[in-house]
Amino acid sequence: MSPGALLTDLYELTMLQSYFEQAMNATAVFEFFVRKLPPHRNFLVAAGLEQVLDYLTGLVFDADDLRWMHRSGRFTSAFIDSLRDFRFTGDVDAMPEGTVCFADEPLLRITAPLREAQLVESRVINLLHYQTLVASKAARAVLAAPEALLVDFGLRRAHGAEAGLLSARASYLAGFSGTATVEAARRFDIPVYGTMAHSYVEAHADETAAFERFVRAHPENAVLLIDTYDTERAARKVVDLASRLASDGLTIKGVRIDSGDLGEHARRVRAILDAAGLTAITIFASGNLDEYRLADLVAQRAPIDGFGVGTRMNTSADAPYLDAAYKLEEYEGRARRKRSEGKATWPGRKQVYRRHDAAGRLGSDTLTLASEQAPGAPLLQPVMRAGRLVTPRPTLTATRERAKAELARLPERLRTLDDTEPYRVEVSEEVRSLARQLDAAV
Repeated sequence: MSPGALLTDLYELTMLQSYFEQAMNATAVFEFFVRKLPPHRNFLVAAGLEQVLDYLTGLVFDADDLRWMHRSGRFTSAFIDSLRDFRFTGDVDAMPEGTVCFADEPLLRITAPLREAQLVESRVINLLHYQTLVASKAARAVLAAPEALLVDFGLRRAHGAEAGLLSARASYLAGFSGTATVEAARRFDIPVYGTMAHSYVEAHADETAAFERFVRAHPENAVLLIDTYDTERAARKVVDLASRLASDGLTIKGVRIDSGDLGEHARRVRAILDAAGLTAITIFASGNLDEYRLADLVAQRAPIDGFGVGTRMNTSADAPYLDAAYKLEEYEGRARRKRSEGKATWPGRKQVYRRHDAAGRLGSDTLTLASEQAPGAPLLQPVMRAGRLVTPRPTLTATRERAKAELARLPERLRTLDDTEPYRVEVSEEVRSLARQLDAAV
């Protein structure tokens, strides 16, 4: 989780060498933003800032990095030598993690000497993009099933170990109850949940024996997977087993269903358990779930207490990327503006002001220059100055509470899983005027 300075695109280093040869290293301002929301996304949840700060505070070129650069034959010795004492010494302003945000709004602004601000581009995008993507997807699952236990089941199909860990963090930030990934639980202090695999049942000659041995091995937290062979028959075996185990003071916490018509199976299993007085045994479901499937199961009032959500969440299967960018907005005190077709940017250092309606729901945002004042509360807050943190980092628990409060303030139309009337983000006249001035000067 702490890769070195060479985790970047080659062009970052080739630009740095060119800047070095031209003695260009004045103050630059870059901003990270999402150009437009994916289909059916009415909002995003900002995430990943914590890992960006870890990256920036630890950024150095170590001896192995410099040796590789020498061996590559692409860089001059003078340039490589200039990197020996490289550190990030700039400023960071950002939306706190857990903040609901929208297209064209800067989630993060970096103000630093040009080569520092330029080098970090690829990794900053990598970290902010992925966790914001997953947190936004996970938040939709939370809105779809607000009363259910939601557990991240995504490690085994995550696109690499780091993705598995960061998706566990991002989904917990967005409101999931916990994760099945043990290292994520250890690293981020996230509650950890787990049941058993079909292979455990299959490894035993008898299904009931498998259930009993698992309960005796985990007397405080036994959740039994009951769909290896026949789901309803297994539920009846659970009833018989529960009666026998009661004499030993042992209880079965829950059962898990991982295949078939989850709603119908859950109804039948619930009826079997309830008829035996086992109303305290919970039903947990998993298997290619996403917010749409959760909403469907909730709508049909399936008696399911919790869900394991994995692949479709941590790959954001229906929208697997955001059109995210990190662009130069100011250099040497002068505003800059990209004018590429379909990719034009608003120039200058910017701020976002948010207004709420009388009920406390999100009302509208205004994109302004950082020097402007506008009604509402400014969303970008100082995080680092001269390479040092200016305030203690919030705990993940506090960030999770922020996300919960933000989601509670969403207008009803934005809570839907389908496209709706977009949230209003106004662009101030000063920003528009600056863009016109720059365009006229080209």
